[in-house]
Amino acid sequence: MKPTLLVLAAGMGSRYGSLKQLDGVGPNGETIMDYSVYDAVRAGFGKVVFVIRHSFEDEFRKQIVSKYENHIPVEVVFQEIDKVPAGIAYDKERIKPWGTNHAVLMAKDVVDTPFAVINSDDFYGRESYQLLSDFLTKVEGQVGRYCMIGYHISNTLSESGSVNRGVCRVNEQGLLTSIVERTAIECSSGIIQYPLEQGGYETIPNTSLVSMNMWGFTPDYFSFSEQSFATFLSERGMDPKSEYYIPTVVDDLISSNKATCEVIDTPAKWFGVTYAEDRPQVVLQISKLIREGVYPQQLWK
Repeated sequence: MKPTLLVLAAGMGSRYGSLKQLDGVGPNGETIMDYSVYDAVRAGFGKVVFVIRHSFEDEFRKQIVSKYENHIPVEVVFQEIDKVPAGIAYDKERIKPWGTNHAVLMAKDVVDTPFAVINSDDFYGRESYQLLSDFLTKVEGQVGRYCMIGYHISNTLSESGSVNRGVCRVNEQGLLTSIVERTAIECSSGIIQYPLEQGGYETIPNTSLVSMNMWGFTPDYFSFSEQSFATFLSERGMDPKSEYYIPTVVDDLISSNKATCEVIDTPAKWFGVTYAEDRPQVVLQISKLIREGVYPQQLWK
C-alpha cells in the first residue's frame, strides 16, 4: 500500500497574524500546502489527510481540498479541545487544542498505512518527500520503525528574525537519541549561534541536523499515542498552557526501547512563513523553482 501524508493545518499563525494555511504564494494563488501535496504525489504517496478546525472547514474545502479531487484521495479530520479520552478531566477554560501529537491522533481512524506528518505552512522540498516515501514503503508491516527528516540548520533560517530549532543528537547507527530545543538562533557574519542564559553565545555548526516537524511513522504510533495522551492529561490536563508534542512522545518511545527513529539527512532547503516579512521571500523562492523547471507554472489543472 502507498503511504499517507498527514498535514497538520489546524493552527493559526499567531506571529503571522492570519490563517496562513490559505495564503497564496504561487503564481496562481497556490499555497505552500499545494506544493507539499504535489511533491507527495510525485513521490508515491497514496492519500492525503488534513487536520483542521471546524471553524474554517467550508473555506478550506472550497479553496484547498477541491483542487485535489482528480489527483489523490483526500480526507479531512478535526482537532478540537474536547477531543480527549472519555472520563478524563481537563481545564474547560482552555482556548487552544493540545499540540501537534494531539493533532496526529485525530487521524487514527482514517490512516492504516505508514504515514508522514508535516506542517501545513512549511515548504520541505521534493527531495524530502521522496526520502520519506522510500522509508515508509520499506517499513510497511513493521512496528516501531519511525524516521525524521533532518535538515541542515543553515538551510532553515529566516532572514526576518531569530528562530527556534530542535537540534538532533544521533548515534553511530543514524538513530535519533534526543532533540535539544535551542531558541533565538540567528546567523551573524556567517556564524550560526544562540544566546546562553549566563550570557554570551554558543555556535552551532552549519551542518547540524534539526527537526522541522517532518516525521515518518508506522500505524502502531497511534496506539502508543493514545496511551501516552491519557497519561499526559491525567498529569497536566488542568494546565491551560500544557502542550502534547510529537518529539515528547517519540523521545518516550525511544528511551523505553519501544521504537527507533532514523534521522534521514536531506539536501533540501526549508522555507516557510514564520514572520509576515517572510512571505515575499517565499514567493521569490517558488518563482525560482518554477523557472528551474522543478514545478510547472500551474500545479493543478
